[in-house]
Amino acid sequence: MSARIAAAAVLLTAFVLIAAGCVVGPSRTALERDNPVRPLTAPPLGMEEFFAEAPQQPDPARARLGRWLFYDARLSADGTVSCATCHRPDHAFSEPLAVSVGVGGRTGRRKAMSIVNLAARTTLVDTPELERSHAFFWDGRVVGLDAQVLRPLADPTEMAMQLPAAVARLDGIRGYRQYFRDAFGTATISPDRVGAAIADYVRTLRSGGSAYDRWAAGDASAMSVAAQRGSDIFFFRGNCASCHAGFNFSDGRYSNLGIGWDAAAGTFRDDGRLAVTGNPADRGRFKTPALRDVTRHAPYMHDGSLATLRDVVAFYGRGGTPNPWRTQRLRPLGLTAQDIDDLIAFLEALDSDRVADVAPRVFPQ
Repeated sequence: MSARIAAAAVLLTAFVLIAAGCVVGPSRTALERDNPVRPLTAPPLGMEEFFAEAPQQPDPARARLGRWLFYDARLSADGTVSCATCHRPDHAFSEPLAVSVGVGGRTGRRKAMSIVNLAARTTLVDTPELERSHAFFWDGRVVGLDAQVLRPLADPTEMAMQLPAAVARLDGIRGYRQYFRDAFGTATISPDRVGAAIADYVRTLRSGGSAYDRWAAGDASAMSVAAQRGSDIFFFRGNCASCHAGFNFSDGRYSNLGIGWDAAAGTFRDDGRLAVTGNPADRGRFKTPALRDVTRHAPYMHDGSLATLRDVVAFYGRGGTPNPWRTQRLRPLGLTAQDIDDLIAFLEALDSDRVADVAPRVFPQ
């Protein structure tokens, strides 16, 4: 009888809380068991020097908070879209769509880039005092990772949530306050803190330790013979590394390959970097994407117009699409069918050995 009375009391308490407008959420123990503070691990093999150049290291408490915010669809206007909607862990934090789809099924103009290894990615920007600053998106229109992660919230084709409204919504979720206090010292929620937390989570997304990295470190058996032939084409005969340079296989610069060129109209469907700089020489230029985990990024290019890696290699082999502003670094390569197979084998050897993250199962309420 006493057990029944106790159970009835629990049900009555829950009913009273719900009637009073209170939400009974997961306990702090349950939340932190599902999303613990994770100490920062060493950079993966092959990326040690790359991350040594990072301007700051992620704070573990902020990264834990940022992980919830990254996956929390309540940060979108209609509660259906999160950062992870377009940056999916199983696609190396890219997406399998040609262009992003936001709230209400609205479509953008471009495909979401992978955000793996974003923490140390640098770009030479046009303003001298910002030289070597971090510039983001396909056109480099935002400087600084903390600022970049906030842009999709307010974009009407993405999450469509103005920052004051996003802060107000988070402030109404009592469970978040303790984690803002843990991360920042007080429970105050602000756009800057939201951006800093999400950015620190993104800084934990690291890729390396691929077959190529093990081979480059001296393990002769780590990469197939076909991939080794492909590496010779990539680094030497094909000169792919002139743009896909460095440890992350991106020089962070902007190039015109002819993607999106309408020869009949004499225009691009998307002018790219031109809209940021106003410099006619930047027409049709887009940032060189990094190649780690590239097999998980399909479809490819800023507009998702190339479906497979084979399509991409064939496109480069033809020397891109002619147009008045095409980069001089592109030229026809005369690739054979074997060359294409070998290049693809090399690109496949850039996949990480690390398991992708998954969305938290429980969120602060």
